Amino acid sequence: MTIATSVPTTTSAAPVAAPPARFRDVLAAEWIKMRSLRSTPWTIALTTLFVIGSAVAAAVADYNNLAGSHTSLRQPPDFLPFDAFPPSGYMTLMLVAGSMGAITVVSEYSSGLIRTTTVAVPARGTVVLAKAVVTAGVWTVVGTVVSIGSFLVSQAILDGRHAGVSITHPGVFRGLAASALLAPVCALVGLGLGVLIRHSAATMVTSAFTLLMLPTLFEQSKRWSADVNHAMLITVWRRLVQNWQPDPTSRMYTATVTGSWIVYAVWPLAAVVLAVVVVRRRDV
Repeated sequence: MTIATSVPTTTSAAPVAAPPARFRDVLAAEWIKMRSLRSTPWTIALTTLFVIGSAVAAAVADYNNLAGSHTSLRQPPDFLPFDAFPPSGYMTLMLVAGSMGAITVVSEYSSGLIRTTTVAVPARGTVVLAKAVVTAGVWTVVGTVVSIGSFLVSQAILDGRHAGVSITHPGVFRGLAASALLAPVCALVGLGLGVLIRHSAATMVTSAFTLLMLPTLFEQSKRWSADVNHAMLITVWRRLVQNWQPDPTSRMYTATVTGSWIVYAVWPLAAVVLAVVVVRRRDV
């Protein structure tokens, strides 16, 4: 007699798919990546000190120029409040912000970490948007600290000659806002270039050329050339921080305040949208 024995069959459990990463999780991951770079805090600190130091140097120069004046300044000249926004300092801020924005992308491509990122988060557009949000947030804070710090320090120095002004002085708030937003705008432009080029050296050179050198190729005495010049970030920043009205008798075409704010909005928006489109269509 045979005894039938039942052999238990083992069934392999189907793998459970992990839930897709939430956007806030991707944001947290990008924040960790940024702050884990040792160069990030040092670069931000040194850039902040340099820009504020440039404002101090400009204010001290005007302080000394006013030393020989024995008359009391009841109404400070319009140019004095804008010692807080020296071109040398803010051009450096543009260069650094653009480079750091590019590093958030090209560093992953150079190290190969981008493959791990895309495996963890297949939605590449979401990754780019998360990088853009973190980059914009960090550099908005930096720009705000630099802008307000430069203004307060420079006006404290000029107060020694009774030439300091408050934030309610005509044009000052606009200059503060434009200078604070200059850093995140340039950082997002750098991020977009990083996605397009994906090579560290080439991206840095392209960013510096686009932000600082390209506008010098277009003069403002011809209409078409002036229009191109007015579409550049360095030009619109200068227009927004200057407290003067265009001279109608001048042969130079000047940018408008409204047009300058539009340019401020278009550059980062175009950079991020183009980056999202490219990263979705191209292999890692």
